[in-house]
Amino acid sequence: MRKPIVAGNWKMNKHIGEAQELAAGVAEGTNGFDDVEVVVGPTAICLAPVAAVIEGSNLGLAAQNMHWADSGAYTGEVSPTMIKDAGCDWVILGHSERREYFHESDKDINHKTHVAIEHDLKPIVCIGETLEEREDERTLQKVEFQVRAALAGVNKSDIKNIVIAYEPIWAIGTGKTASPEQAQEVHADIRSMIADIYGQEAADAIRILYGGSVKPHNIAEIIAQPDVDGALVGGASLEVDSFVSIAETVNSKQ
Repeated sequence: MRKPIVAGNWKMNKHIGEAQELAAGVAEGTNGFDDVEVVVGPTAICLAPVAAVIEGSNLGLAAQNMHWADSGAYTGEVSPTMIKDAGCDWVILGHSERREYFHESDKDINHKTHVAIEHDLKPIVCIGETLEEREDERTLQKVEFQVRAALAGVNKSDIKNIVIAYEPIWAIGTGKTASPEQAQEVHADIRSMIADIYGQEAADAIRILYGGSVKPHNIAEIIAQPDVDGALVGGASLEVDSFVSIAETVNSKQ
């Protein structure tokens, strides 16, 4: 049985005090949720302050990005050792905004995935198609390419520590959501591809999240799909009540 995950990507929102207040509220609201892993992803500057607030709770802490080097002349970047030192056990990699605005390549994301594994960080690797690719019926081709590129060279023994997040780009922050059937089709295809590469046992173990305008009102039908193992939540993770409601729905499904 795959334990589902509800992860909140706060993006470039919340100052330190606000982030601590939000994290404390989520920790309190999800206390006792034993059938779901709940993860919060504040900005880099808020990681250590949030870690202090959630210490001893059931929350995981994710960085929104990282560089692949431990140190060096990379102005403005944050290393895997730094985010570990700040209290992270997770890192979000390859979000569409990183790909689009900061020109991260599939090669970059693959490099970071390997480094995350080496540093005992659990990567949440994001993939997804544009609206044009969806309309041209190239969705599966695109996500298969991205998954294969991200996992190139990754050992079978490490797959269990990797999470894939399918986020159709056309649904991120738009209010549009892939239908449950559309989400299931892509998730099932990803799981089948993992089986082809690493075997059925690895495919059965890997967790695949859905992201893209996930809200309290639509999470139940999304999580009901057999190959959907939780959600990567954007805007709805910025308020305690909405994020806790999503986590509660996923927790009660089990």
